[in-house]
Amino acid sequence: MQERAAGGTLVRIKLIMSTATALSPEILAKYQPVIGLEVHVQLLTETKAFCGCINRYGGEPNTHVCPTCLGLPGALPVLNRKAVEFAVLAAKAIHCEIRETSIFARKNYFYPDSPKGYQISQFDKPIAENGWIDVPDASGASKRIGVTRLHMEEDAGKSVHDGFADSVSRTYIDLNRCGTPLVEIVSEPDLRTADEVFEYLTKLKEILLYTGVSDCNMEEGSLRCDANVSVMLKGAKEFGTKAEVKNVNSFRYIRAAVEYEIERQIGVIEDGGRVVQESRLWNNAEGRTYSMRSKEQAHDYRYFPEPDLPPLVVGAAWQAEILRELPELPEARRARMIAEYEISDQDAATLTATRAFADKFEVAAKRAKSPKRVAALLTSELTMRLRLAGLELEQSPVSMDGVVMAADLAESGELSSKMLKQLLDSCFEKNEDFPVVYEREKPQQISDTGAIEAMIDEVIAANPKQVEQYRGGKKTVSAFFVGQVMRLSKGQANPALLNELVVKKLDA
Repeated sequence: MQERAAGGTLVRIKLIMSTATALSPEILAKYQPVIGLEVHVQLLTETKAFCGCINRYGGEPNTHVCPTCLGLPGALPVLNRKAVEFAVLAAKAIHCEIRETSIFARKNYFYPDSPKGYQISQFDKPIAENGWIDVPDASGASKRIGVTRLHMEEDAGKSVHDGFADSVSRTYIDLNRCGTPLVEIVSEPDLRTADEVFEYLTKLKEILLYTGVSDCNMEEGSLRCDANVSVMLKGAKEFGTKAEVKNVNSFRYIRAAVEYEIERQIGVIEDGGRVVQESRLWNNAEGRTYSMRSKEQAHDYRYFPEPDLPPLVVGAAWQAEILRELPELPEARRARMIAEYEISDQDAATLTATRAFADKFEVAAKRAKSPKRVAALLTSELTMRLRLAGLELEQSPVSMDGVVMAADLAESGELSSKMLKQLLDSCFEKNEDFPVVYEREKPQQISDTGAIEAMIDEVIAANPKQVEQYRGGKKTVSAFFVGQVMRLSKGQANPALLNELVVKKLDA
């Protein structure tokens, strides 16, 4: 066991591993997990929260710093107006109430990556409260997860423990991140499963990306999550003792960490032990959590109002100005697009995965003969080829103009499905847009009635059993004949004319 001084107190760091026993379904079923999340989101402002230093990930260590973010004597903070606007946008997007007057506070603690010895945050009067996010539960029904508060604060620096040329164990401090504007979004303890945690975080990230307040890049630390996990016997009135799981850098790993922690705590209780309130670190390589330190309470931080910052007043006029920038959010946009363009739920979900993708679709859909055709082309043919090529939508050789042209040609029957696939393959192979490839390689479609009828006669003669099925009332068999003639014509038969002539021949 190891000790270190922190904020004037001794904090024990347990280095002993604890294990979660494999528990039977019957034992697991006795308990009810209770989970709340604290999500830290870096805001995508040009400068830091309280100074003019550039707010950008990376850079040479300790180069994006100034007296204010280093906490030098006499340096005073000045609040970044854009950070306030982003905080309000994020809060309204998750249905929070904006507090007209909020207060900044000093959260006092000692740690090497916090040079001031305190963090400027908000405590009892945050900028926003009482929000919610809807997620699907285990049955697929919608479940409302409360958001207790969204408050503004600044980020700390970063302790760097590895990645150096020598093999000596060292820790370096990079203060570039000090003062980066954050919002912390605290949920109610309404989550009950690791899957609900995953859905909540996925929905929250999607909403934040739509608003443009953050890039939510977990690898760069733009979005970080701590999970407070406890368990209690089903039917109990009081929550169990919670442990906070920290240091998790993906939603998939957060789900795994929560699952592990639930089983660990149940195992402790079943073995007659007592769950300790503490912070724990997730070790992804081992798939387990480790004890890090005892969990602080609010009074441990000795909060008091920040004397160098006045109360933050976001009045009705300013709120209205900010909310003009709030976009149509994913859930509302999906519902509207389904109704307006008559596309499927699945296509709408894919098309609204990002705001940029949805914007591009809508521009194309309004110009095309068939929005449904555009949706199908984007969500299947184009998305598949982009994924195989390892490209983003912005890197696609096929422009939205090309998508509209391809969709219109397919809709009019001038291009069969096979022809369209071949042309799109050529676009990606040659890194050329669809109009260029089409003009050079456009297939010669067979629209001669006599030629198509001859092929239909050949296919009918070769498949008497299917003819009998069709004439016996199984009309869907006509698709079989269409497919056979398409194969015989090498995909060049005019689809609309072919369908018409097949039915005419079979009904004769």
